Amino acid sequence: MIAFGCALLLSGCSISATPASSSSPTFASSSTPQEAWSVVALGDSVPRGTNCGCTPYPELTASYLTASDGREVKATNDAVGGFTSADVVKQLRSDSAVVSDVANADVVEIEIGANDVAYSGSCGTAVACYQPMISSTEKNLDQIVARIHQLTEGRPIQLILLDYWSVWLGGRYANAEGPVYVDAVASVTDQVNTVIKRTAADTDSGYVDLRAIFKGPDHDSDETPYLASDGDHPNAAGHHKIAAAVIDVVSQSLH
Repeated sequence: MIAFGCALLLSGCSISATPASSSSPTFASSSTPQEAWSVVALGDSVPRGTNCGCTPYPELTASYLTASDGREVKATNDAVGGFTSADVVKQLRSDSAVVSDVANADVVEIEIGANDVAYSGSCGTAVACYQPMISSTEKNLDQIVARIHQLTEGRPIQLILLDYWSVWLGGRYANAEGPVYVDAVASVTDQVNTVIKRTAADTDSGYVDLRAIFKGPDHDSDETPYLASDGDHPNAAGHHKIAAAVIDVVSQSLH
C-alpha cells in the first residue's frame, strides 16, 4: 500500500506530474517489480463519468499513476450517478463490495455534495433555501472520511476530496438561465466548496479545487470547453484536466 514517503518507492521518491495541459506524468524507472496500487472513487455522476462518453478521471488517475517500473495501478469506480453524501455514508456502511474496495485502497477520491443541493422548483434561486442541505453535507462528509479511516485501520492512505466548478449548470449553459441564476449557483457552489475544503483541511486530506482548475484562480474564465453538452458534467477534456490535478496532489504527498 502507498506509504507517502520513500517506503514504497523502492528505487527512491522520484515522481513528477506534468501540467494539466500536457500528457500524463512520468515516473522514475526501476527493474524491481512493485506491488500494485489501488485507486477507488466514491461520489456522484462526475467521477462516474456520466454523459461524457469518455474515460472518467478515476480511471485516468490510475493510468497516469502507472509507473514505468512496471507497477500496476488499478481503478475501482464506485461512484454512482445521482448519489448524495448520505448515499455514500450508507454505501460505506452496508455495501460489502465497496467496503472491501476501500479497505484495500491506496488512494481514495471523493467528490460528493452537488446532488445534496440539486436545483429544485421549490427553492429555485433562493440561496437560503439550500442551507439546511449544506449543513447535512458537512456532517456526512465528516462521517465519510471517518469511516474510510476506520476501514483502512490507520494504515497509510491518500484521501483526496474534490469540489465543484458549479453545483448546477455551468459556463454558457448557466448564463443562458440569466444573471439571477448565475449569482445563485455561484453562491451555493461557494458554500458547498467551503464545506469540502474545510473537511479536507480538518482531516488532513488532499484537496482539489476544481472551480479554480476549470475557471481560473479568480473564477472569471469560461469553463464551457470542459463541459459535456448537458452543461452539467465534464467532457473528455474536463476529465483529463481533473485527473491531472489529482496527480499533482498525489505527487506532492509522495514528495
